[in-house]
Amino acid sequence: MGEEERALPIVIVGHVDHGKSTLIGRLLYDTNCLPADKYLEIQKSSEMLGRIVEFAFVMDCLEEERSRGITIDTTQTFFKTSKRRYVIIDAPGHKEFLKNMITGSSQAEAALLIIDSFEGIRDQTKRHAYILGMLGLKQVCVLLNKIDLVNYSQDKFFELKAEITDFLNQLNVHPNFILPISAIHGDNVATPSKKIPWFDGPTVLQALDTFEELKIEEKPLRLPIQDSYAIDGKKILVGRIEAGHVRKGESVYLLPEQKKVEVKNIQKFLENDVTIANVEESIGIRLKGRHRVKRGQILTADLSSTITDRIKANIFWMDPMGYRTEDTLLFRCVTQEVPCRIEKIYRRFDPASMEFTEENASSIGSAEVADILIRLDEKVVVDPFNEIPEMGRFVLEKDGRPAAGGIIL
Repeated sequence: MGEEERALPIVIVGHVDHGKSTLIGRLLYDTNCLPADKYLEIQKSSEMLGRIVEFAFVMDCLEEERSRGITIDTTQTFFKTSKRRYVIIDAPGHKEFLKNMITGSSQAEAALLIIDSFEGIRDQTKRHAYILGMLGLKQVCVLLNKIDLVNYSQDKFFELKAEITDFLNQLNVHPNFILPISAIHGDNVATPSKKIPWFDGPTVLQALDTFEELKIEEKPLRLPIQDSYAIDGKKILVGRIEAGHVRKGESVYLLPEQKKVEVKNIQKFLENDVTIANVEESIGIRLKGRHRVKRGQILTADLSSTITDRIKANIFWMDPMGYRTEDTLLFRCVTQEVPCRIEKIYRRFDPASMEFTEENASSIGSAEVADILIRLDEKVVVDPFNEIPEMGRFVLEKDGRPAAGGIIL
């Protein structure tokens, strides 16, 4: 993908009434990224009422769609700053959001946590914060919205800021910024506000622009072996590059054995004389010399991966039949498949009711989240989810069907 095509995926979470949709509307409006048909519709309504295009109409227009049961397709809500494009990842409930993040149909790289300055931290806020902590999101910006409802009070802002910082730190969430804003009036979203002269921090857009993209192409090589074929007596290994790149003639490591091998040549479909292959490409590779290689081994550029038979992870249990500690499971991460069992359930949690069900549990219920220790029958190769997503994301199968998705932090 070219530089201009890549959008930084962000997720906006917060209590249902704390102004999430107003903020989305405001971001689209202030960055001139409203869909053209929406803009015309709003312009028409404004002209009929003889006033300039008003932000309130944007919201009415979006709200009206919502009330008819049509949500703006936020999976494709883009806005852009002078620095880059952003895409807002949304999911209707915590369950779907968690499932998407963990199974990989969407991966937020940064989060905006929105809190009503008048109402403060609510249960739903706690639930969202817990999930951000569980996913190990490192780039988080907290927005204290509706600052207008507390008369742009500096004291109220600092009091809430202290409370929120303290609360989030317990969940291992360390916000990069905590900003006072009013999404409805546009204070400090795209432009600094004269109504909060006491605040000299960034606007929402400036804060977002400091966040970094996960440049998976710049990470060290990770090439899980999918299969090996003998063609004309020569052994060809095939797989998809999950991070970095590989060059002809390069020395790489074969894990988990940590054996150094040399890439003799690279083969791509319908291409000749390939010298380099990049991330997301499916390729064939020949190694110099004779090596025993099988599905599930990983070719890497370095030895920074973790090689282990015990993994601490966070999982989201999807199977309607829950889990009991003696059940045998199959761990699947990229092309690795190894029998395992959950040795310890440090704690389990129901994201729907925000109940910390119990610590040191012996079972996990359907749609619960758990912090666990897995013991595998043999060693696997993994990386942290936030470094190389595909190497830190796994599925647990039970009786041949996917029962849980998990991530390794």
